[in-house]
Amino acid sequence: MKNLFFTLFLFTSLVALAQKPCEIDTNVTDSLGTYKLTKQHMIFERSFAGNSTNIFFALSSNNGVLGLETQQLSSSFDFVKAVCFDKNSKIYLQLNNGKIITLLYVGNDTCGSLIRNDANKNTRVISGLFVFSKDNYEDLKKSPVTFMRVKFAGETIDYPFKSEFVSEMDKKKYEPENYFINYLKCIED
Repeated sequence: MKNLFFTLFLFTSLVALAQKPCEIDTNVTDSLGTYKLTKQHMIFERSFAGNSTNIFFALSSNNGVLGLETQQLSSSFDFVKAVCFDKNSKIYLQLNNGKIITLLYVGNDTCGSLIRNDANKNTRVISGLFVFSKDNYEDLKKSPVTFMRVKFAGETIDYPFKSEFVSEMDKKKYEPENYFINYLKCIED
């Protein structure tokens, strides 16, 4: 009986620890409706020869419309080329099961901002909101994302996803392939 109790306790503890906690950054309900936003997570990091690119995701729900808020930081001691979002911009997510999920950009045309820090390093920041269609995100809850393609205003750039990595920026461990599996549940109503 003790072994059965111990096994049951161990199993429940492991299941509880395996689930990612929901970290909500914004949760507002007012006369206009409800808005919920998860904390940002790093999805992609590339650093080579003084140049770096970091991409962050945060999931949002605005009155039941699910969205993906993205932010890309590109840094270099040289000039950082602008990438822009326009009405035709899209994010394509390729899943491990072979399906492709398309998200549509829903903001104003933007090329972000160029900032120079104290060390004379240039950083270009571009942010955008992309929305899911009503039923195209169900597979994201079950299948890891292996690849992302972003259609900017003038070009398309591919970003392979890793199963996990430790960021050079903040020394935290991230799991980009399972981001949607772990966090979509946090914003569903």
